Amino acid sequence: MSTNTSTSKKDYYTLVDPIIRPPNSKIYKYGRRIKIMVYTEIKEKNGRKYYYRVKSIKKNKKVGKERIYLGVNLSEEELKKLEKEADEKLNILSAILTKEEIKFLEKIKQDFSKEPKENYENRYEAFCSLFTYDSTGIEGNTLTLSETSFLLFEGITPRDKSLREIHETLNHKKAFDYLVNYKGEITKEFILKIHELVVMNTLRQDLISQIGKYRTVQVFVGRSIPPKPQDVPDKMAGLLRWYSVNKNKVHPLVLASYFHTEFEKIHPFVDGNGRTGRLLMNFILHEHKYPMINIPKKRKFKYYQVLQEAQYKMNLRPFVVFLLSILKKDKLRY
Repeated sequence: MSTNTSTSKKDYYTLVDPIIRPPNSKIYKYGRRIKIMVYTEIKEKNGRKYYYRVKSIKKNKKVGKERIYLGVNLSEEELKKLEKEADEKLNILSAILTKEEIKFLEKIKQDFSKEPKENYENRYEAFCSLFTYDSTGIEGNTLTLSETSFLLFEGITPRDKSLREIHETLNHKKAFDYLVNYKGEITKEFILKIHELVVMNTLRQDLISQIGKYRTVQVFVGRSIPPKPQDVPDKMAGLLRWYSVNKNKVHPLVLASYFHTEFEKIHPFVDGNGRTGRLLMNFILHEHKYPMINIPKKRKFKYYQVLQEAQYKMNLRPFVVFLLSILKKDKLRY
């Protein structure tokens, strides 16, 4: 009996600088001496096709392999789903950061732990104002940074701004404060509470029933179509399972990046997904003792670009690099 081995044309995670090599596999460079190749191996035996997901790591001159059995005689749809699950188990995401980047992040974490307690309140007010201004601004809010700060910490309401914009700004601070004081894990209930705080008093009358709940209607984001409403609970449960399994295996910056990009792809709510998603991303960083990251609204188009790269080209690396660039530039740490 002969056994034929081939590789699938489908690879669903693109890490650093993929190089396409025959036979339809991908090699991922990690620094100068490490290469990772991820592919699906198909073995034919007695007319049946057996599928395996393989991660091959070449470090210096040594090669190691890990295999996960996917199944037999799989359809293309089944294969795609199982490959993605296998890639998560194979921990492909662990290779996204270079050694230099990991070293930089460790220094950021150490320096952050030494921030003086004496200026904690000052850092809190400055970051909360800036984060609220930028995160709501990305979604179209027109309050200036000074108007945001005066509203949040002086109780001064700006003139000529809509009631919705005022509520969006106040709500974001309420959600931020809840997040900072929350001591538990990320759960469905926690996510729904953050959403409730974010969108309270901002939705149309016919959408009030959607506050603090996964959406029950289809939504559209530009040209992309998020999952059907009936699929949202399962997809969110899957994301939360992934987080629970990987929270101590994957670097916190990569963990937060992947969670955020997948959350936005699922788009679990009728409104407030971006603000809720960025709050959750920062909760993950905060929980792992890293400073939070504020995405400036002036860079929103770059943000959208790297977000879509992660969601639809399965390339998380540009999103991680984007967040790193913000960390390197920002001096405000909270």
